Amino acid sequence: MSVSLIIVSHSARLAEGVAELVGQMNAGQVSVLPVGGTDDGTLGTSVTRIGQALEQALAQGGAALILMDLGSAYLSSTTALEFLTPEQRARVQLADAPLVEGAFLAAFEAAGGGTLDEVRAAAEEGRAMPKITG
Repeated sequence: MSVSLIIVSHSARLAEGVAELVGQMNAGQVSVLPVGGTDDGTLGTSVTRIGQALEQALAQGGAALILMDLGSAYLSSTTALEFLTPEQRARVQLADAPLVEGAFLAAFEAAGGGTLDEVRAAAEEGRAMPKITG
């Protein structure tokens, strides 16, 4: 089962930028769906738009990992999950991970055929990813 990534941000440009970065680094092997901003294009999150991304990610029988930027992105994501069937919900997880590093590590794991649990665990390892070494 392939794992898609859903990038939920308060900013459409931020979500699109993370999706672009991750997509180029994994050569398009993993579906990365950006969901940023509200329905009217302002800063915020949209339960409706998150739900649409979930439908797209789950349509082919795959799984989805949601990565979020700030607290209310979590609230909107969990609300969107309430509209899924139990079978669909079983194929979605939320990652407690930094957005950029988590998305990068998750995409790498997903491209290698990782399970949803493995992809989430990889994303969450991003919390310990050093930016400066030496």
